[in-house]
Amino acid sequence: MNRYGQQAQRHWQQTMPARVRDLDDPEQFFMAMGEELEAAIEELARTLAGPTPTDEPYMTRVQRLTTARFEAESQVLRGMLLTVG
Repeated sequence: MNRYGQQAQRHWQQTMPARVRDLDDPEQFFMAMGEELEAAIEELARTLAGPTPTDEPYMTRVQRLTTARFEAESQVLRGMLLTVG
């Protein structure tokens, strides 16, 4: 299970313990959820980062990609927290 699945599992256990108990296979459920979250984050991060300028300095590129990744994680995980619960 990836870290997003683990985060989702902890969130559900804290906010909806009865729903977690009702899952047939919690491990598989949160593993799949984590993979879905990771894919959504990757896709959004690529969109937010945009194309790489040909003359972009290395450190600027690292900063652009890191910022896009953090923003994508924030948006996707916030959306998960707002839609579940």
